[in-house]
Amino acid sequence: MAFTAITIWLISCNKGVVPGLIPGRVSKTFDESAFNYVYVEAIKQKIMGNSGEALKYLEQCLKINPTSDAAYYQMAQIVLSNRDLKMGKRFASKAYELEPQNIWYILTLAGIYYEERKLDSAIIYYEKAVKIYPEKENLKLNLGNLYSENGEYDKARIIFGSIDDKYGVNESSTLGLIKSLMAERKYDEALKKTYELLDENPEEILYNGLLAEIYKNMGENKKALEVYTKLMGRNPDNPQTQLALCEFLISQKEYNDLLLLLNSVSVNDKILKEEKVELFAELIENPDIIKSYEGEMELALMVLEGNYRNDDVIVLLRPELMQRAKKLSKASERLEEIIKERPDNYFAWEKLLLLYYELKDFRKLMEKGEECSTRFNRSYLAKILYAQGAIENARYEIALEELRKAGILAGDNKELKLQVLAMKSDTYYRKRDLPKAFEIFEEALKIDEDDLTVLNNYAYYLAEQNMRLKDAEYMAKKVISKEENNNTFLDTYAWVLYKRGKTGRAERIMKKIMQSENNLDAEYYEHYGYILRKRKNCVEASKYWEIAVEIDNTKSELIKEIENCKGRR
Repeated sequence: MAFTAITIWLISCNKGVVPGLIPGRVSKTFDESAFNYVYVEAIKQKIMGNSGEALKYLEQCLKINPTSDAAYYQMAQIVLSNRDLKMGKRFASKAYELEPQNIWYILTLAGIYYEERKLDSAIIYYEKAVKIYPEKENLKLNLGNLYSENGEYDKARIIFGSIDDKYGVNESSTLGLIKSLMAERKYDEALKKTYELLDENPEEILYNGLLAEIYKNMGENKKALEVYTKLMGRNPDNPQTQLALCEFLISQKEYNDLLLLLNSVSVNDKILKEEKVELFAELIENPDIIKSYEGEMELALMVLEGNYRNDDVIVLLRPELMQRAKKLSKASERLEEIIKERPDNYFAWEKLLLLYYELKDFRKLMEKGEECSTRFNRSYLAKILYAQGAIENARYEIALEELRKAGILAGDNKELKLQVLAMKSDTYYRKRDLPKAFEIFEEALKIDEDDLTVLNNYAYYLAEQNMRLKDAEYMAKKVISKEENNNTFLDTYAWVLYKRGKTGRAERIMKKIMQSENNLDAEYYEHYGYILRKRKNCVEASKYWEIAVEIDNTKSELIKEIENCKGRR
């Protein structure tokens, strides 16, 4: 509640409707007429939306009169309208220093601190405001809400209670008091106050919803459901009632009743689209729904799609459900249908390419990646995924060209530039142009010598070529010192150690990988097999190689290794 009040106040000030149109405190030691002329011009430019020009005029104002609190305040409002909290706080603080009794300066600073989630500081400024204007109840209410949000429930109850005592039970202060009591888990007192509100207005949906929520928190689920049922009976299309009942049914895992209600929610035009998306997204992430109600959820999503036939976001919820249910092929088929119907739905394209990558369907990734990269020529991700598809299909020149374009789109973004360089080095390595691959690795390390992906890949490729193994070990060790539970990084370190003849340590690391959850990578089993063979354990080595071939049947060279191992027994 405090958030809403503060935010609305800031926005209203940003529109230049409130104070500051008349200069604040002034000194007579400057040219007042010149100041007023420039100041009025600044306000005119601000109202016209010319923020840059307005700031220039206000800077001139401060040259004429460095002690103009109004000029600093107007500068604060302009930069805050562009979400620059740092400069906004700087200018507002200067205005406050010059005129500490000005309520607008105080509330602006309170609003900035609230936006920064520095509640203690926001409270300090609201306390100042209440001290200056003790008769303004809205300031007290905001302060009470801030106390409650900050966990200072005793102070919140004192404020809300004093307003209740003065005006009797009312929505503004009594609701704040009830919510504060609920936050303290003082449900009996909250219940008593809620019934006082209901005595005044027994049909009010908000109060009844609050009553149901209190019952739910008290564990009185039957009573809560009775309240919701009555509300639905009296107001079947009320958006707040429907959404509150949905949340209650989710909390109680009453999914059958919930799914019956979902269709009503989908077609209720009084419920915002964003609220529907949020609700369905929550359900899609629910493992119980995925496990037992996937079919019913899919039908509910189809109803939602029917109510928003041309919406590019809602249409993506169904493939998201399929993906959560581990039906990746089905999800990709649905996304293919979507881009056929809506070829300009970028988000569907992006999701589809990422699915191809997850499915390791590099043929389709390259094919559709080319179309997506052409259609959305400014998409960095489209070019990166197209390049990845080309790399896996040994179309290295295509990959390098797309990576060149991706590098341009990356601009000065260090992380994106490093990703491009890592992929370029991978491409040249696969082309067997080792000098160029290692040259690009060195270029990447000049940008960031601590980038884990670059260090890991560089170390692995050096180990594969039995080159500079000491450097490779240093890099791999540096990587796992930062991420000691990343199996990919651990595997590289173990492989480097194996290449250096440190097979005992390599085996211990591979055991750690095998004992972890995410160990179904053919490379791990292949490497572990070689390490075990080096440790003269051919029987175990063969077992791990067999698993590697089972995971990835392209590793046919391991069949010969298995046969050789059997011949040594």
